[in-house]
Amino acid sequence: MSERTSYADRTELQADCGSCFGLCCVALPFSRSSDFPVDKAAGTPCGNLQEDFGCGIHERLRDKGYTGCTVFDCFGAGQKVSQVTFKGIGWRENPDSARAMYEVFPVMRQLHELLKYTAQALDLPAARPAHRDLRRAYDLIDGLTRETPETVREVDVDALRGEVNPLLLRASELARAAVPGRKKNHRGANLMGARLRGAKLRGASMRGALLVAADLSDADLRDADLIGADMRDTNLSGADLTGALFLTQPQLVAARGDARTKVSSPLERPAHWAA
Repeated sequence: MSERTSYADRTELQADCGSCFGLCCVALPFSRSSDFPVDKAAGTPCGNLQEDFGCGIHERLRDKGYTGCTVFDCFGAGQKVSQVTFKGIGWRENPDSARAMYEVFPVMRQLHELLKYTAQALDLPAARPAHRDLRRAYDLIDGLTRETPETVREVDVDALRGEVNPLLLRASELARAAVPGRKKNHRGANLMGARLRGAKLRGASMRGALLVAADLSDADLRDADLIGADMRDTNLSGADLTGALFLTQPQLVAARGDARTKVSSPLERPAHWAA
């Protein structure tokens, strides 16, 4: 594919709340915790959801205790369910479709997450040997997202992940092979609260690592594989995440950083990070 074309930048993989029926605010449950100030059952609209499906406190979510909302990303699943699966007819207009819509949305979100990761792998020039299989996987998943509500609801996402994950791993290995030196392997490691200030982790595998409250300030995480890493309250102040593989905006939002933290476009430093 040409250098000007990016799979991961496709608008269908970016959340468009204006084209969604507020599904993340209705379909998903949450419990009173450090992430949410109240309990809400699945299928019950959040008290902050407005008639136009917008959030009444969107600019003040953290101040109001809804930190969990700020780290959520549907990767475009919301508008897919709203505009494609249910053809633009919302749960308020057609209450009979509400239950099916709420059941489809969590599955669609997982499918779109897989699409996002597959798209990111397809954007890696070094992973070209795996691109043909990745394109097949992308087309398969994309096709599933356009099926009927009944078909989407019955998708075995775990089995699908089992098919796609080896391709993502291969893409990661191909991309990180270009990094000089021996790469550290922290795949699935419990590094909760670990003191890793200034750690040399360029090209490391951090896949699925538990990095909650870990100190990775000033760490070199260039080209590291961070797919599925739990980065809640991770200190990334001054860290270099340039070219980090499979890093998502929600992971950054869940972490802490500052003006010195380096991330690659299209990712952005979250607004709540220190100046």
